[in-house]
Amino acid sequence: MSVIRILPEAVANKIAAGEVVERPASVVKELLENSLDAGARRIDASVEAGGKRVIRLEDDGCGMSHDDALLAFERHATSKIKSVEDLFEVTTLGFRGEALPSIASVSRLTLETRHASEPAGVQVETSGGRLRDIKEIPWPGGTRIQVGDLFFNTPARRKFLKSESTELGHIASLVTHYALAHPEKSFRLSSLTHEILHATPVPSFRERIYQVMGGQTLEQLIEMTPVERRMPVPSEANAEETAPLVRLLGFVSRPEVQKLNRNHIYFFVNRRLVRDRLILHAITEAYRNILPSGMYPVALIFIELPPSEVDVNVHPSKTEVRFRHGGFMHDFARDSIRAALIAARPMAAFPLRQTAQRAGAGDTDEADAEASETLREESGRRTEPAKNFPSPMWPPPKEPVAQISQMEHPGNRPPAASDAAFQLSAPTLAPVAGNLPLTAGPVFSSGGEPQTDFPDAWQAESSHLSGATAGAAACSSWPGRGAEPYARGFGWQASSMEVQDHSAPSPDEFPRNLRPLGQVHESFIVATNDQGLWIIDQHVAHERVLFERHLRARREKQVEGQRLLLPIVVELKPEQQVTFQEIAQELAANGFEAEPFGQRTLAIKTAPGGIRADDAERLLIEILDGAGAEARQLSLDGLLHGIAASVACHAAIKVNMPLTANKMEWLLRELQQTDCPMTCPHGRPVLLRHSLKDILKAFKRI
Repeated sequence: MSVIRILPEAVANKIAAGEVVERPASVVKELLENSLDAGARRIDASVEAGGKRVIRLEDDGCGMSHDDALLAFERHATSKIKSVEDLFEVTTLGFRGEALPSIASVSRLTLETRHASEPAGVQVETSGGRLRDIKEIPWPGGTRIQVGDLFFNTPARRKFLKSESTELGHIASLVTHYALAHPEKSFRLSSLTHEILHATPVPSFRERIYQVMGGQTLEQLIEMTPVERRMPVPSEANAEETAPLVRLLGFVSRPEVQKLNRNHIYFFVNRRLVRDRLILHAITEAYRNILPSGMYPVALIFIELPPSEVDVNVHPSKTEVRFRHGGFMHDFARDSIRAALIAARPMAAFPLRQTAQRAGAGDTDEADAEASETLREESGRRTEPAKNFPSPMWPPPKEPVAQISQMEHPGNRPPAASDAAFQLSAPTLAPVAGNLPLTAGPVFSSGGEPQTDFPDAWQAESSHLSGATAGAAACSSWPGRGAEPYARGFGWQASSMEVQDHSAPSPDEFPRNLRPLGQVHESFIVATNDQGLWIIDQHVAHERVLFERHLRARREKQVEGQRLLLPIVVELKPEQQVTFQEIAQELAANGFEAEPFGQRTLAIKTAPGGIRADDAERLLIEILDGAGAEARQLSLDGLLHGIAASVACHAAIKVNMPLTANKMEWLLRELQQTDCPMTCPHGRPVLLRHSLKDILKAFKRI
């Protein structure tokens, strides 16, 4: 007796429906892609009960003839491919011929369509995959499909659907992103009660983003200049002329825009919305050392390449693709996005409090109005009347010290006596003859202790810091681990500051002509220029300088090490031993000289320049712990960046360190020369801007 049998057609159709139709949004996706393939310029979609009850989609595409309308409900019936060779050069969004019969098998479907060559339209009705009625109708052209009672004949699958609002949210997200990918077309989405989206044709992606998402979202994005590159081909004559061309463009978010997951990353391959791990990883790698670990950007990326270079026949729902040159595409996307971020050099604006109450407003006298008009002219831009003002400043102190009141303590408590040091301290502004001496690399003392990578005067002033203070200020510097709050020990937590959206966009270049005024808590440099007020985190600013300097030295194989007076013996865990054996060569190239000393111990003989002897052990353990879990997945470039970030974090100046004006000017000059001055290697902002417009609003000048 045979145990293998051919499944009935009804069962096979429902299995296919399980692959193609997961939820109402899947139905909308298949129908919308068919409309786009039909050349539609206008697509109207409406849903009821989140798509569970009714999904209706109408377009002005080419439509179908009477015979094609009937044939379209047969499995694997399609007009988009004819032979096996066509599968390797698919130029349409749909091609498998499964969507319409699969949807019809689990719903009550009505199709109304007319081709331009037909005198009348045709209406086809099905229920559960069975043909119920067919008749001629008057129809102006195009196609309308109504899908009702989805999964009515498979109640078990209907139970797995989410709430109506959740399903409607998935549909809205899908239609929105296809509208973003096709700005030249009109999209409309409505529910039973209201219109959700209505996007009319516009000439560019930028205008479509403004149209769909608004100006505030557009300000948070950086528009990428289209990048083109030839794909690799086998070495042969005139290979450059025949190599296929790939093009990438899109929008990526500024570093201050941080999401907890990858749900805000969308990319299209030849206008096809896909989810590909390779490109997702490339986008994440582009933001390495720009965003904190565990945070993700917002991205809208469009990749255009010859259809023969990508396989779209990977998944029944066509949401996955496979590139012929996967490594090339990964590196191309990563390098293009990273280059756009470095070229834009976006700076974060100073966070403003939205919960602050408006201060009592009085009439502005003539002198104030005159001064306000003068400031407007000097700012060189038009301003709008302020709607919300920060809370009133504390009464000015009697001492000639400017108190900073915008940073609130946890629990909204008033500052305690221990917080008295949280003030703006003016440095000594005495002029120094000659230029400030700069060092091109690490400076070593004759006693074997490395010095900080600053002029000699730094050492004398930093010597009074206790080990506990320096240890508390040091951060967890491996990119794969969460960074410690850099405000530890200040009497307040960074998380207590409310980060809000900003009314003015951040400048796209490093501020020039910064004049340092002093320090806040001997940890943050306060500077000013014609753009406004700037707050610079001195630790992460120096960290960014050292990080890029270390990377350059490593690529040029010129990383210097400092031999320790006495070797440091370190005991390792078993997993740390394995990691050390895997990355020992890279550690040596980064200034470490360590060798086995017993069964589970290492002897550190040389540490990277700028690292104190008592910090070398902690730095090595941190690198081994950070690389251990990812050593086999990390590329050499990722490992190099991780080690450089750790070394820079430990070698940089710490918080609670007083700086003179010359030292602050030196640090700002060095920071300006870096490639990525907006964030530290762990993704924290280096400097924040309080624009002139915000200052005028706070003082009710505008």
